[in-house]
Amino acid sequence: MLTNGLTERVKTPAYAYPGEAGVREELQRVLASTAFKATPRRKKLLQYLVEELLSGRARELKGYTIATLVFGRDENFDPQTDPVVRLEARRLRHDLDSYYVSAGRGNPLRISIPKGQYAPAIEAAETSTAVSSAVPTESDEGSREPGARNDSILPTSKVLRHAVLAAPIAVMLILAVVAYAVLLPKPSSSMRDVGANGTALAVLPFDADGDYPAKVLLANGMADEIMSGINRFGVFRLYMPSAGDKSLSGSDPIEIGNRLNLDYVVNGMVDADAAAGTLNVNARLIDVQSQRILWIGSYDRNYTVDSLRAVQREIAAAVATALGQPYGVLRTDESTRMAGPASDMSSYQCVLRAYAYRRSFKRVEHESALSCLEQAVQRDPKYAEAWAMLAWLYMDEGRFGWTADGKEESAYHRALATARHAIALERDNISGLKALASTHHYMGNYAESVRIQRQALAINPNDPDTLAQLGWRLAVRGNAAEGIPFLRRAIERSVNPPGWYYHLIAIDQYQNGQYEEMLATAQRATIDGSGISWSFVAIAEGALGEEKAARKALAKMAEISPQLARDPAAGYRRHQAIDSIVDALVSGLRKAGWSELAGNKDPA
Repeated sequence: MLTNGLTERVKTPAYAYPGEAGVREELQRVLASTAFKATPRRKKLLQYLVEELLSGRARELKGYTIATLVFGRDENFDPQTDPVVRLEARRLRHDLDSYYVSAGRGNPLRISIPKGQYAPAIEAAETSTAVSSAVPTESDEGSREPGARNDSILPTSKVLRHAVLAAPIAVMLILAVVAYAVLLPKPSSSMRDVGANGTALAVLPFDADGDYPAKVLLANGMADEIMSGINRFGVFRLYMPSAGDKSLSGSDPIEIGNRLNLDYVVNGMVDADAAAGTLNVNARLIDVQSQRILWIGSYDRNYTVDSLRAVQREIAAAVATALGQPYGVLRTDESTRMAGPASDMSSYQCVLRAYAYRRSFKRVEHESALSCLEQAVQRDPKYAEAWAMLAWLYMDEGRFGWTADGKEESAYHRALATARHAIALERDNISGLKALASTHHYMGNYAESVRIQRQALAINPNDPDTLAQLGWRLAVRGNAAEGIPFLRRAIERSVNPPGWYYHLIAIDQYQNGQYEEMLATAQRATIDGSGISWSFVAIAEGALGEEKAARKALAKMAEISPQLARDPAAGYRRHQAIDSIVDALVSGLRKAGWSELAGNKDPA
């Protein structure tokens, strides 16, 4: 971090609100499709939910009512001890997502179950787009930022969502249903019309060590929680085989993966000892094609009856974070497979190439990733993640001085417009929010940058990169007390943290006289191969009186970044570091043996 675009103008399609008959026709189309993998029980649930919506009783859909009328539970049903409704609703949500990215992609309507509610939302398929050959301008996307007061959640250029009720119905009830459709979170990105972009992944029902009912319930719930956690990281196409599917019992996960045409499967084992109050969960990620086990995680926790649910969620979040984070197991494995020119890559591979670039920030990698992404958004103009990563690369043109015309402001405005476009396509796209926040930071809009970054963190509190972005931004502007803990949490949760996660921690250690600790931190940062990281090594060695090692680090810094060696103060200020940080670092470099006269000469 211390280290001829494209425009899409989306026309508002002209269509009448689909009536009751159209919704029922779509429902029957879904239920009759062999591609809709829901169990008979979940099909019954879907039919009930849609009928209640059409009858004007959407607001009355409660877990107790569904349990008794759909699942046959008696009047003693307790959702705290029997989470059947919550689990089946979550599985139904994934069943619908999977259907609409395959056989249902061309349907005129889409039925979804927004997170946090049981009332369905009905979405009309988008019908009219036109692509031109210029970057989205700020006026194209609107000037308001996400979360700002009076901000329209869906821009006028987007297709509006409407929950459908049979007419005539009272005006207030119509408004309530529209609020359901507009204000609640959007369906999973896997429903979006982005072709085959994203890795196909399923979390299989975990096995329980023994057939004690509580263990089985805990095992099934673990798979659900992991799937939900991975879904927050976006970009993956998620499939959830039913826990009740007898064909999965004792099956080889490779065979299941091949049958479902998946790239990866996650499975595992849950064992709970009620007498001892201990819980053990083992999870593994398997590459279906190569049949390799790519990752194994083992988690042992103590629990009480009251804390078991929280412990289950904590373990599931840890598994999902290890797998789904931007520099986690899945994307690292995918990135190693990339080869060939941008024109031969899928849009998703272009996104992966951009992630790989953002570990090193090497200009040659920036150029290839930029070309790849610009082609990707032409092929898939509704692919929000591609637009979001393109915004990052436009921003980097500005902050690193890589623009063809030398005007960083034009690059920043291009990045803002592109990030806003990503968010217009997918309101909770975290990569888009982070790109928007970062661009504001480099434009000097620090408060707005932090506000948007906090918004991204609220959407996915488990994403290490989102934690690191917020921590870095706070610390570089002088708020180390709040920022450094975010950075440490990001490192703790990362499988393979990039070097810039360590930069502000090293600076904070230097300012607090912790020179040995700074050296260890700076050495970890050199994994990114940046001149900035080696400058911190030089400063730490100089502070410790290691003159030879300090000069060696200075030489490495100058070799990698002659510009930083010529004017380190400008290099640090480029990232909006406050004066006290810049002054301290330049003073440290001088103590290490650097001088203005040395310029970009080898300090050794």
